[in-house]
Amino acid sequence: MLQDIAQDEAAIRLEVEDGIATLLLNRPAVRNAIDDAMRADLVAVLDRISREDAIRAVVVTGAGKAFCAGGDVRGMKQRLEAPLTQVAINGWRRQQRTHHAIAALHALGKPVIAAVNGAAAGLGCDVALCCDFIIASDQASFAMTYIQRGLIPDGGGMYFLPRRVGLVRAKELIFSGRRVAPEEARSIGMIDRVTTADSLLADARAWARELSQGSLAALALSKSILDQTYELTVEQVFDMGSQAQAICYSTQEHRDSITAFLAKSAAKAGRPS
Repeated sequence: MLQDIAQDEAAIRLEVEDGIATLLLNRPAVRNAIDDAMRADLVAVLDRISREDAIRAVVVTGAGKAFCAGGDVRGMKQRLEAPLTQVAINGWRRQQRTHHAIAALHALGKPVIAAVNGAAAGLGCDVALCCDFIIASDQASFAMTYIQRGLIPDGGGMYFLPRRVGLVRAKELIFSGRRVAPEEARSIGMIDRVTTADSLLADARAWARELSQGSLAALALSKSILDQTYELTVEQVFDMGSQAQAICYSTQEHRDSITAFLAKSAAKAGRPS
């Protein structure tokens, strides 16, 4: 059975089954638009996930018909109503909170899959892109809609999107703000898999289990290096890899694996031919 770790009315709900956490963006009445409370809840839930070794992988999805419609327009309205002398500093503070939440999701030391069940627009698209993998329902859509509000992508999209689709394609999607259907998104590398709405969560959880069978330490260390490789030299990757491997040598998972392998080899060698 799924185990509830957050209250039903919380902006973020977390359920865990067989080591796979399902993180639910839970504001369906506003298409899971992100406000300050949701940002804070997301950071708190991710902190808990990072500290629980029983959770091996995470699936992020949305409640209701949308994945995430982006930033909450009511917050934008409040920003416009603030005194002019407060607009910039208030915006900067909100940006810091947004970046903290996105960075926490992106850097989580466990495989993270976005299971996009509906529209992922603006900041919602950034949330999906910051995950390690994206699987989408055939009812999903993706759009970098910031340009339609006179804004630039502020949730990491200018970093994550070019790494998935290339610089020119990323410019086209950001400059136009157009809607991308799942099959096109998959064909250009924006997402990884497409499935039916009925099987989305089951497929995402099965994929999460497949990706999280190995050593938790090795997974976390590999992810932390891979996420930086575009910015590093080969020498830096070798150096970081050496340090990470030294940590792996000391883990119980590595020791148990080697012991089991040697025991199996010895048993095979002792069999009569």
